Amino acid sequence: MVGPADKKIQPIVIKRVKKAAHGHHGGAWKIAYADFVTAMMAFFLLMWLLGSTSSGDLQGISDYFRTPLKVALTGGSGSGDSSSVIKGGGEDLMRSAGQVKRGEVRSKNTVNMAALREERERRENVRFEVLKNRVEESMVKLPEWKDLKDQIRMELTVDGLSIQIVDANNQPMFASGRHVVQPAMRSVLRTLGGLLNEVDNAISLSGHTDAAPYSGNYRGYSNWELSADRANASRRELVAGGMQPEKVIRVVGLGAVVPLVKTDPFDPMNRRIAIVVLNESARGRILGNTEIPVASAADARQVIDSGLSGSSAMPADAAGLPLR
Repeated sequence: MVGPADKKIQPIVIKRVKKAAHGHHGGAWKIAYADFVTAMMAFFLLMWLLGSTSSGDLQGISDYFRTPLKVALTGGSGSGDSSSVIKGGGEDLMRSAGQVKRGEVRSKNTVNMAALREERERRENVRFEVLKNRVEESMVKLPEWKDLKDQIRMELTVDGLSIQIVDANNQPMFASGRHVVQPAMRSVLRTLGGLLNEVDNAISLSGHTDAAPYSGNYRGYSNWELSADRANASRRELVAGGMQPEKVIRVVGLGAVVPLVKTDPFDPMNRRIAIVVLNESARGRILGNTEIPVASAADARQVIDSGLSGSSAMPADAAGLPLR
């Protein structure tokens, strides 16, 4: 018989299953965070692109996504322009022009500039023609027109509308050998002064004499001074007739350098006042000091010398009388 002491005590083993929570130690949250950062990058990149794009291109992009077929068929910003973001290209996103042939762009710009210049010249010529007609209509109303109509010449030149008032033995513009304006000439100039305000163009005045040397009582006074004084006297009469003084950008005396009648430097028609309503091109050359001189000093001397040597009979003016 086995007693209690002889019985072996068996240990009781309890097995417990531990359930580990992996929610805080996995990598799923990293994927979600990466997606979020990528979305934010895309958002800020979109904001930057929108901020650096012109309003015209933005409108083109909007039209493209709203009606892509219409934009593709009709063209316009967003589908066909070289500056469009949709065309994808440029060396820099901040550039306003895409990847296009620069030679082609330059040629187009040249053509456009030439077309604009031609259109500007055409409009100027139209204004000059209107002014020319207005001058002719106004001159007819002058009592002096009957005697002066052959002495006033108007024509379109490369510099603009040229209005020349030439001298005549029977109807002089100025007192003999002086720059005092005669009454008939005064009426013409003052009428012109009011008409010249009808256009915004600048005015150039030049005085001219014939080749007969001036023979007066003033030491050193010559055809140069006389032509300049007559040009300035004409300017004063134009202003007295209502022309704005600031319209005049040049007043010069050219003496006998530029004769109107080149075959006869002593012809009375060479004594004249030339008023030029300047176009924009001529105005720019004068103010920019880039115009080509009408003649050199050597050319002027040649004109005068050839006139003196080629004339068989010396005019009375050249024989010592004051130049008219």
